[in-house]
Amino acid sequence: MGERITITTADGAFDAYVARPAAAKAPAVVVIQEIFGVNQVMRDITDGLAGQGYLAICPDLFWRIEPGIDITDQSEAEWKRAFELFNAFDVETGVGDIAATIAQVRADSACSGKVGAVGFCLGGLLAFLTATRTDADAAVAYYGVGIEARVAEAEKLAHPLMLHIAEQDQFVPKEAQAVILAALKDHPCVEIHTYPGRDHAFAREGGEHYDAADARTAGGRSLTFFAKHLA
Repeated sequence: MGERITITTADGAFDAYVARPAAAKAPAVVVIQEIFGVNQVMRDITDGLAGQGYLAICPDLFWRIEPGIDITDQSEAEWKRAFELFNAFDVETGVGDIAATIAQVRADSACSGKVGAVGFCLGGLLAFLTATRTDADAAVAYYGVGIEARVAEAEKLAHPLMLHIAEQDQFVPKEAQAVILAALKDHPCVEIHTYPGRDHAFAREGGEHYDAADARTAGGRSLTFFAKHLA
């Protein structure tokens, strides 16, 4: 369903997976990867958003480390590689690459001019930073890892942000969740949903902690959010 395009930055170029909707012109959504690269899960999410009427694009944010990473969460070796990539990844340049992706897709003749972002895990943190540091019109963060260390950036929020928090997240402990909630729950731009009993990556289909019901609930909330803010 999708195609590959090239995103150009001042210090290099990288690929992105793009899925186009049936409409000739539509709002865009940048899909921000987990630590497994632009894999089948991310491509399926991108395709799904196109099916919902969005021009969806998933950039290869690991390109500076190794282009074309496409692994799963199904083996110990892949998890080891994923954490190596996570530890080698530079968040600051990653946000810059997302900003370049937003600029390029906004200029696409098929884009209405509105651009949102949705990210998962590492991408959840990056979605939060996309909301605070770029001109994205709306952003959704699923179980973002490390947001608690950056909540002060919320003072820069000018566009809507939705957070999905798994209450039993092994990578975002209760103490971190408390920091996030205390800092952001009353922010006028922020909408937060928590999911009792859910662990990290509850929306990753095929994953160990996947929960179909809550994934569907979170997905519905995200689509309603984008419909409201990207129209």
